[in-house]
Amino acid sequence: MDKFIQKLNFDFATTQRIVQLIAYIDGFKGKWNIAEKQKNLYLKELRKIATIESIGSSTRIEGATLTNKEVQELLNDIKITKLKTRDEQEVIGYYEVLELIYDNYSNIRLSESYIKQLHQMLLKYSKKDERHRGIYKSLSNKVVANYPTGEQRTIFATTEPALVVTEMQELVEWTNEQLEQNDIHQLIVIGSFIYDFLSIHPFQDGNGRLSRLLTTLCLLQNDYTFIQYISFENHIEQHKKEYYEVLMSGQKNRRTNEERINHWLIFFLESMKTLIEKLEQKYDVFKSKGGYLNNRQKLLKDFISKSEPIKVSDLAKQFPEVGLSTLKKDLQYLRDEQVITMIGKGKGAIYILSEET
Repeated sequence: MDKFIQKLNFDFATTQRIVQLIAYIDGFKGKWNIAEKQKNLYLKELRKIATIESIGSSTRIEGATLTNKEVQELLNDIKITKLKTRDEQEVIGYYEVLELIYDNYSNIRLSESYIKQLHQMLLKYSKKDERHRGIYKSLSNKVVANYPTGEQRTIFATTEPALVVTEMQELVEWTNEQLEQNDIHQLIVIGSFIYDFLSIHPFQDGNGRLSRLLTTLCLLQNDYTFIQYISFENHIEQHKKEYYEVLMSGQKNRRTNEERINHWLIFFLESMKTLIEKLEQKYDVFKSKGGYLNNRQKLLKDFISKSEPIKVSDLAKQFPEVGLSTLKKDLQYLRDEQVITMIGKGKGAIYILSEET
């Protein structure tokens, strides 16, 4: 039996749960992809928030100490020549790779050379990692969990350096083959790929951070575009103990016929379900509060909601201090953001609050 397939040989109850979770995630994916086509500012704001959370969480999981606020301040005033601390160097490296993935995922093919390239970029500013950027490890390493108390705990042993080239080649080939054939659902393939990448731990350092970036890349490439608006990394940081435990549950039988990734895969899919629920809540809050509107636009929205239907002349009387051209621009903006709907044309046009707001 294919050694990758063997890890997916689950009992009936596990298989049923996986099917249920995938159905839920794919159902949301279809709805979200339709909503995302109606581009608006709250999506930009959600992505900005998720980016900060992802960078902060993923670097903290590996021992960094910068808060999300400190990450944001650093990104607002990036001065590459002044990246003095390792934490700052890691944050900027993660940010640049994440932005590259967001902007170019549809043009990226999962390959060993590209994985190496992403690793090189990830550690680009880290002087300590200069010798091993973008090349497979030459020394044995292990997965170590860092806890807030300063305690470190070995999670599992990883592939020895001499076997990395073979195992990475097999993993990448299998993953691309399965994604192209579509015999196994892509979420199962992606989850399996990430598990094996972490098991191999192909680089001397940066494997955990890179695995989370590769998760985002693979999900985006397979049309799970909502992942850029909610932070998977933040979820893992909040459930770090469980994250390590489910990886260990498969690793304890590594390289035997008993190795299974059922606990890891359920964690991976349950995490995506939780992220979807959080994203829906955040999206609804943004829409209801109109957090993307300036103060004047919020006043216009409130007036329209209380007095609809209204005409431009009604707004001019209500807000005499605002110029007519500004009012018209605000109305156009509110229409673009699906906050209000225009009925009719020209001077006879009236405005009402959109149903979804």
